[in-house]
Amino acid sequence: MRVILFTGKGGVGKTSVAAATALRCARLGHRTLVMSTDPAHSLGDSFDLELGPEPREISTNLWAQEVSALHEMERHWTRLHDYAAQVFATQGLDDVVAEEVANPPGMDEIASLMWIKHYADRDLYDALIVDCAPTGETLQLLMFPDAARWWLDKVYPWERKAMKLARPLLQSMIDIPLPSDEVYASVKDLLLDLEGMKRVLVDSEVTSVRLVLNLEKMVVKEAKRSFTYLSLFGYVTDAVVVNRRLPEDLSDELFRKWRDIHQRYAVEVDQSFQPLPIFNVPLFDEEVVGERMLLRMAEAIYGDRDPTDRFYEGSSQRVEKVGAEYVLALKVPFADREDVTLLRQDGELFVTVGSYRREVALPRVLASRSTLGAAIEGGELRVRFGK
Repeated sequence: MRVILFTGKGGVGKTSVAAATALRCARLGHRTLVMSTDPAHSLGDSFDLELGPEPREISTNLWAQEVSALHEMERHWTRLHDYAAQVFATQGLDDVVAEEVANPPGMDEIASLMWIKHYADRDLYDALIVDCAPTGETLQLLMFPDAARWWLDKVYPWERKAMKLARPLLQSMIDIPLPSDEVYASVKDLLLDLEGMKRVLVDSEVTSVRLVLNLEKMVVKEAKRSFTYLSLFGYVTDAVVVNRRLPEDLSDELFRKWRDIHQRYAVEVDQSFQPLPIFNVPLFDEEVVGERMLLRMAEAIYGDRDPTDRFYEGSSQRVEKVGAEYVLALKVPFADREDVTLLRQDGELFVTVGSYRREVALPRVLASRSTLGAAIEGGELRVRFGK
């Protein structure tokens, strides 16, 4: 199965691009599912159809789905939901309110990405197109499996054992219900599912991220930051879609000024994201809603190409031998030296870029070696290891 994730700043048109891509895949004969991870679903609006939490066939070879966090919690994580609701209820919240707030923030996105693992395991579709939440939420979500892995390895076993021993004594002393062993088992299942999901998402043979942007200063800057963080966490970006480009033949003075702004930022985008392909989509004379306009957008993006192709292939992390030393290279495009801090501890390297931190488990060949230094060269963080 081919998985393609579309993300970008809110309002750039990523939902339309995702819907257009899915429709084009279906027309080429691929069994295609397009789904939304954005809590403010607008995928159905793009197709001008009502969608729900289960896949609905909306065209030949095309299914669409808007995942519901409440639906997923009730189906897969009932114990966690019931325990959280019980805790909130004991703190004085109305039962109905407690049921609502028992869904943790970000559950929509997590539930949606769990579907990716589910579909990858079952070979139901040839292509899975994901309309992600705006960039910030998506980045937080894609970091979650790394944090879950650390918690599962370092904290979970000890906390579960300690709670099993202390629960009979503690429960008689406090009025908040303590998690049962079944709740801990549900937590473990959730964390293992997240780990399986991460394996699918970082497999460059299967998954690609595509950034959608408009030619405006704040949008371009956010796209560049997103590219840095996606690379840091091992996600491969294979294309950039520039949406709503103004045509050249404009006579109105206002639009000519905007065209000049677009041209200035178009140069920056071309230079910044090399060697990624840049797909330009014009500002259409109609709203991009419904099958006809989505197909028109797909034609503008891909021409005669298949959207399931991998438009750029490359690894975000590698180890190479240089003389007597080994070098761990991590892609961190657009990052400056002052943006990056490193910490090494117990066979792990903690890399912080801006406000995001990644834990890199060092391979055996590096874990026993001392760290000699690090530098940023050509958009890569290169960490040197000696004897």
